[in-house]
Amino acid sequence: MHREIQKMREIALVYLDRSGGLQKFVQDCKKYNDSKQSYAVYRFVISINPSDITELDATLGNCILHNPIQAAQIFQSVCFIAIKTLSLIDQLQTEAQISILLKPTHLPPLPSYVLSLSAFPFNYTSRRFYMSEGIVIAMGTVTKYTQGARFLCTEETCPFSEGFRYIRVHLPGATESATVRSDFVCSLCSSPLQENMKFRVLGDKQIVEMIDAKVLDALKGCCNDKSHFRIQTFTVFLRDELANKMKIGDHYKIIGIPACVQNGLQATACIEVNSVQLCKPNGPSFVSKNFKYLLSLTSSSCWRFTAILVNIFASEVVPPGTYNTLKLAILLSLVQTGEKENADYLDLLIVTSDTLVIDRLLNYSICLLPRGVRHPPTNEIFPSVSKDKHGSGSASIQACSAVLAKGGICYIGDLSSYKKDKLELLQSVLESRTTTVFIPGKKYGEEADQHVTIPVQTNFWSFVDVDSSSKKHTQKDNFVIGQMDMSLIPPNLVDVFGLLIHNEFPSCQLSAPLVHHVLKKAINPGATLYKVSQQFRTQDYEEFILFAKNLHVELSSEAESLIQGYYLASRRVRRDSVHGSTLSASALKTLISLSKAHTKLSLRKKVLEEDALIAILLLESSLTLKHGKSALCIAPNPVFPFDLSDENSLQQRDFYLMQCHHQVLKFIGAYGPGIHVNTSEE
Repeated sequence: MHREIQKMREIALVYLDRSGGLQKFVQDCKKYNDSKQSYAVYRFVISINPSDITELDATLGNCILHNPIQAAQIFQSVCFIAIKTLSLIDQLQTEAQISILLKPTHLPPLPSYVLSLSAFPFNYTSRRFYMSEGIVIAMGTVTKYTQGARFLCTEETCPFSEGFRYIRVHLPGATESATVRSDFVCSLCSSPLQENMKFRVLGDKQIVEMIDAKVLDALKGCCNDKSHFRIQTFTVFLRDELANKMKIGDHYKIIGIPACVQNGLQATACIEVNSVQLCKPNGPSFVSKNFKYLLSLTSSSCWRFTAILVNIFASEVVPPGTYNTLKLAILLSLVQTGEKENADYLDLLIVTSDTLVIDRLLNYSICLLPRGVRHPPTNEIFPSVSKDKHGSGSASIQACSAVLAKGGICYIGDLSSYKKDKLELLQSVLESRTTTVFIPGKKYGEEADQHVTIPVQTNFWSFVDVDSSSKKHTQKDNFVIGQMDMSLIPPNLVDVFGLLIHNEFPSCQLSAPLVHHVLKKAINPGATLYKVSQQFRTQDYEEFILFAKNLHVELSSEAESLIQGYYLASRRVRRDSVHGSTLSASALKTLISLSKAHTKLSLRKKVLEEDALIAILLLESSLTLKHGKSALCIAPNPVFPFDLSDENSLQQRDFYLMQCHHQVLKFIGAYGPGIHVNTSEE
């Protein structure tokens, strides 16, 4: 056995030399030596590639994978001999003072190395490396733990009353009381041991709660997979250099050692993490053949492909040709999702009296994204703070719907059902795209209060029931032509939503195709009612959206000029004597976002004037609902003024949009010149 361990030590030294780990180790030793300070514990992190080390020696590779604590002791001996041989740290006295953390780069891609909380049994007694992945749903503040401590014999005549014989080092899964206790005795004279507090080494610790990524399917409010599965959170300990390496709401792959932590009568399964890797979703590199064929057929026009795409979208929920303006806005918002810091967000607020159909349509649409979250009304939309459940007394930030929908859609339902304070918080988040969590220091054992700012990288969808609005509020008489009664919602909140959409017809005048659709679906929910549903399946739309949203698009000079001209002209036209311009600065961002989204939906990479025109018409329609008609004076449903039934109707729509383009140019020509951007108001 001794000969085998000696051989593994030799192989470990060879591996460190070949992998560059020895050079890094020498540099780390130099930092300790230069400090001229004696430590109870000298900690070293060694990166291990299991594949490379197994090729050198299968026994050592097997030991690292299945008995990492013993493997750490082997590297500990190698490092101690290296330090003494090369005189790297003058202050070091015993081998026990060296603490080794092995950090595997990966694990074999085999089921036996994957740990899943949704599967049983949960093997936390093996104390070997496992790989797991999940989403961070709660994150504690960084606190201190005892990394290592020095104990001395209380008997003055005992040889172990001095020196570094008794060193306690934190092991995976160990609690603070396991590392530092008062009942240790000397192995030589059986006298009690006492800690030398001067040499206690503290490290950073952060407790994180993760959950299987399958939870995203449950949060959508609908699930195509009929199989049942169990979802459970699991506790992750991040220590020292790994503290603050995770962000709440992100998806990570971790490598660590499972353990069971006892907290009074409660036992908690946890993982001591050695390695953290961010998981980034890879979108498909293709679209279906039917979409490619449709794109080739409509290549003569920049508007026809998206028109047909919208016309047949969500045929499982509503008949083709209905709710086209809303469906276009939905698709535009879907392709404008992402996790970039300066992303072009596109939030939707729908004004409707037909909440049931709208709710079904929006719920169907969020299921097309990996991260579409339907917010439960009983929960919080934004992160909150609670006390850590592991007994540390520290604060723990809980992720809520908006954070879990990172890079996707957060559908918050009926906006009129929320109280004033929630609406004010929503407005603040939509304006800044961040939310701040306040952690009172006195309550959670900290010296000072903390303000933690969390980015909110998601699009928000909501609707307002106009019937509910008219019942709760007395309608005003001073409405401008085209303006909707939005008195139930604060005007500033309505303004921060990128688009305000009004569906085509009220519930009392439902179209015959929609009535037939609803009745047929009620009788036979699984039936395919339209041939187009077979040609362009839900899965095809999922792949299409994931492909389109990852396209990198740029504004052409012509599109930029049209957007700027319309924006400046609208600011001049839409103003009153009291508040100045009613067009907010965020409208320009919305225009650019809409233009880019239409370009992505058209599977192009250059934003053209045609894309900018669609953006202008949608925004002008939204502004009309908010503030009434302007001098541009567009039709009530400008993007889809009539039904698209055949090629002639598509040609008619193209001609109509060209007329709109000329109308916008005239509007810019009439009201655009002489506008000064750098006014005090702006």
